Amino acid sequence: MITGHFGLAAAVKSAEKPVPLWALMLATVWLDVLFTPLYLAGIETIQNAPGTNGGYGDGIIHADYTHSLAGALIIAALTGWLCAYRWNRRAGVVLGAVVFSHWLLDLLVHRADLPLLPGNLGHLPRLGFGLWQYHALTATIEALLLLGGAALYWRASRTTGAPAGRSAQLTALIVACGGLTLGLDLAGL
Repeated sequence: MITGHFGLAAAVKSAEKPVPLWALMLATVWLDVLFTPLYLAGIETIQNAPGTNGGYGDGIIHADYTHSLAGALIIAALTGWLCAYRWNRRAGVVLGAVVFSHWLLDLLVHRADLPLLPGNLGHLPRLGFGLWQYHALTATIEALLLLGGAALYWRASRTTGAPAGRSAQLTALIVACGGLTLGLDLAGL
């Protein structure tokens, strides 16, 4: 779902011009960035869903800290607070909300593997609507999020008087990053 996250970052940038695009792009995948060292340490894991080959959307992700509802809220709040200190309060709120948007988008695509509490404390039911089981549908939704976000970004950048070349370059970068991640996901890399 990284492609969809990038599309959301571009859409937010269209409305929040003072917030740097790079910060929005990073914020939208921040939970996955934090997941990586925990995955490498064996604390959070990924396994193939039964009857799948491990391709696009075929994983059951045990990200019980970074992708728990409470964990995502805590990470979003801390990130927002740090960003408010770096830029300003509004930027902090926006970036914190974008960090949390990751969990909301993941809720749509993940199988029921998102815990409510860190470490799956209390062994409460896990959440996820499982759209990843429908590869073509999920890839289409991600592509639409990417293209929609890029179009909103392009339109907003053109109305601010930004140089046409710069607007085109950044829009192309958004589409290229999203397209590359979607292509790699679909290829199973």
